[in-house]
Amino acid sequence: MYYYRLILSFVALGCFTSCQAQETGKKFLTPEKEIALPNVKGRIDHIDINVKDQIAYVAALGNNTLEIVDLKAGKVTGTINGLDEPQGVAYIDKHKEIFVANGGTGECGFYDAITLKKTGSLKLDDDADDVRYDIEADLIYVGYGSGGIAIINGQNHKQVGDIKLPAHPESFQLDAKANRLWVNLPGSGMVGVIDPKQQKLIAKWSKLFPRSNFPMAYDEQQHRIIVGYRLPAKLVVYNSETGATIFSAPMVSDVDDLYWDKSSKEIFISGGGGAVNVFKQISDTAYQQTGNVKTRSGARTSLLVPELNLLLIAARADGDQKAALLVYKISR
Repeated sequence: MYYYRLILSFVALGCFTSCQAQETGKKFLTPEKEIALPNVKGRIDHIDINVKDQIAYVAALGNNTLEIVDLKAGKVTGTINGLDEPQGVAYIDKHKEIFVANGGTGECGFYDAITLKKTGSLKLDDDADDVRYDIEADLIYVGYGSGGIAIINGQNHKQVGDIKLPAHPESFQLDAKANRLWVNLPGSGMVGVIDPKQQKLIAKWSKLFPRSNFPMAYDEQQHRIIVGYRLPAKLVVYNSETGATIFSAPMVSDVDDLYWDKSSKEIFISGGGGAVNVFKQISDTAYQQTGNVKTRSGARTSLLVPELNLLLIAARADGDQKAALLVYKISR
């Protein structure tokens, strides 16, 4: 009971901190437009984008749809229906296909990006979740079930590998050149390190506190893994080769996505606490919070698009507010 009360205290403190913090950095991260997602209800999960055509793909998990959003036109131009809790999504430019991972059934579907017709599918265990695409090898990595990452051939849509894990994988990052994959395993209280060629876990970074590590980003140049925790709400930067902690700091509560922008050396963090936090690297081992921009309560999933200097944030329907894709412009 004491442990339970302690966890609740951490959550309350994180929420209080994010809600009470002064809004800063608005001149560098400004709202550009709000694109309505008509008839979308419930939780919204991951987002991906066709950068060339500026088409975003939004996994409307609670609505069992994938919403096709034209950023230039500022509207939804198509919907894929009949999904079952879509979570992970990837636009595969090489094949002009959209890949969707369904949490409800474990089905992974391929769709023609123009016609939205299904071009293939395969079945994993339940809770098919986050997705990463290795463009060089044309391989799709999908976290799923009670502990696994499936490897799928992007050309023939067939599973070609399977990595067993001790718990359900949340966000993960792949460095194919270094032959490493890092994965958040909140159910086991750790960050796992994987050898993709051997398809096995080779190291565990176990942590008693903080807990609930969901989002992750990778700084390839400086060899760093950036992780967001929910209990308490904390940002932690690790040495990707040793697991040593380089930096940590409080951040927005209920975090679900974070990104590293190598050009500006900034970390963008979106949380359901109703804000985006921005941390800028100011020295080899230090990062300073330079932004706390208010968004919407519960708007925790996002996508950084550095090619367009945009941050996309999915805002679910809440009370009188309709579901929307919030588009923020990043000024340098």
